[in-house]
Amino acid sequence: MKRSSWQRLRSCIHALQTLTLVVLALWVSIAAPGCSLFQAKMPMGSSSQLTQTVAPTATSSQRFDGVTVNVITHDAAIHTGVERHIAGFAALTGATVKLTGVPVKNFYQILQANWSGSASKYDSAVILPQWLIDFVNAGFLEDLTARVKADAALQWNDIAPIFRNVSATYQGHTYSIPLDGDFHMVYYRSDLLKQAGLAPPQTWDDYLAIAKRFHGKDLNGDGEADYGSCLSKRPHENIASMLISIAAPFLQAKGTEQGAFFDPATMKPLVNNSAFGRALEIYKQTMAYGVPQDANLGGVKARTLFITGRCALTMDWGDVGPLAGDRSVSQVTDKVGAVMTPGTMQILDRQTGKLAACNKFVCPYAIDGVNHAPYAANIGWTGVVHAKAASRVKDAAYAFLSYISQPAQSNVDVTIGETGFNPYRISQFQDVAPWLKAEMSLAAANNYLGAIGISLSSPNMVLNLSIPHSQQYLLETLDAAVAAFLVGKLTKTEAMQQVEQGWQHITNEVGREAQKAAYRSSLGLPS
Repeated sequence: MKRSSWQRLRSCIHALQTLTLVVLALWVSIAAPGCSLFQAKMPMGSSSQLTQTVAPTATSSQRFDGVTVNVITHDAAIHTGVERHIAGFAALTGATVKLTGVPVKNFYQILQANWSGSASKYDSAVILPQWLIDFVNAGFLEDLTARVKADAALQWNDIAPIFRNVSATYQGHTYSIPLDGDFHMVYYRSDLLKQAGLAPPQTWDDYLAIAKRFHGKDLNGDGEADYGSCLSKRPHENIASMLISIAAPFLQAKGTEQGAFFDPATMKPLVNNSAFGRALEIYKQTMAYGVPQDANLGGVKARTLFITGRCALTMDWGDVGPLAGDRSVSQVTDKVGAVMTPGTMQILDRQTGKLAACNKFVCPYAIDGVNHAPYAANIGWTGVVHAKAASRVKDAAYAFLSYISQPAQSNVDVTIGETGFNPYRISQFQDVAPWLKAEMSLAAANNYLGAIGISLSSPNMVLNLSIPHSQQYLLETLDAAVAAFLVGKLTKTEAMQQVEQGWQHITNEVGREAQKAAYRSSLGLPS
């Protein structure tokens, strides 16, 4: 990697942290009486003075009558978020958008197979950003750099740096339009913790203790026993990202560039050691405080259980915040708090493979002795255009993605839990009006956005695994081993060995030096 590219990525991360420190500082002030992230008396129809003026839509002067765009995405919440804009875009431009949803476990393979053929069915897709490298290298994606630069209505610089410069950009070119911002956070029942005199979990040991405390008790007043923890564990869904969020603070302590997946000097996987083993133990231990047949609990069901008051704790993306405030579906409105994912007071000694106590030298970013490493799980769904689509179809596909991402649409989308879209624009942190209009209370908005801000501003944030074949490393190899471990088909040692051997095989097949260079580049290190 050229030094200029290295410096660009590092300056990008620094810019993000500087930006979100403002949010962090304001969030911390909530503890002071009368202080909040937003002004309590702000009129519902107005916006913060810091908010950018929404420009006319980029598509307002473009017509695509007779043009059909075929779009594919995940068949869950993201599908809903995309679908809700089809009618508006059609009315504005005359274009027809046909949307297909597929299970996430098959999505990558379906898209790869379709775009590898001579007759491609899909003109555009809303994908996970870790797939970007594979699809760019295969020649599947249209370079959107020039279009983005010419698109004033997109308000590109309003998109936070990590999303526009990390998840949308590869080798200095823009290939996607961010539509979502994803970080894991832990959500807790603030009413229950307050009644019990407990603080939100700061470590994973805290999380387990709170889960144990409330498991088996009636948490929503329906007379039935409820659950201490609801974490997604169903195979082919969120297993990999859930485990990584638990493992991250045990594996990385010296900042983002240290990396949590491999040793950046050797590409040795960091998956067969005491730290990774402890994360596996914690993940499995949560099953003692979960639903019956917890190993088959999917993400949507876990989310539903939490917002209907049946769980004391969960870990999830940002969807839970708006859903908890939606009185039409939630039984826990104004009873939910959000915090950065828990940390640990121990860290992996990479020389011995054992856990060692944190101190100011080995855990320089620890807070009160606790090392946190919030994981940018998926970073956020992002829209791409197929390079082989017809020229006019490319224009319409880009215009549709731009239309969804523009503040006029997206700043409302992120306040609606069922869209699957979470905050990723600066204005979404600065403008209170959409959050209040969505009936989220001022206190809930402050807490929710503050927790995201703290995660974004962490110098020890763990980035997505953004190297070729990340799908094989995480959603195939890691997912399979962890799923087998949770149901007792593999021991902890066997699971770690299986992941390590699988990752080593992928690395060797692709090319160790090439993968090492890609991994170092993703961390902002010189190759």
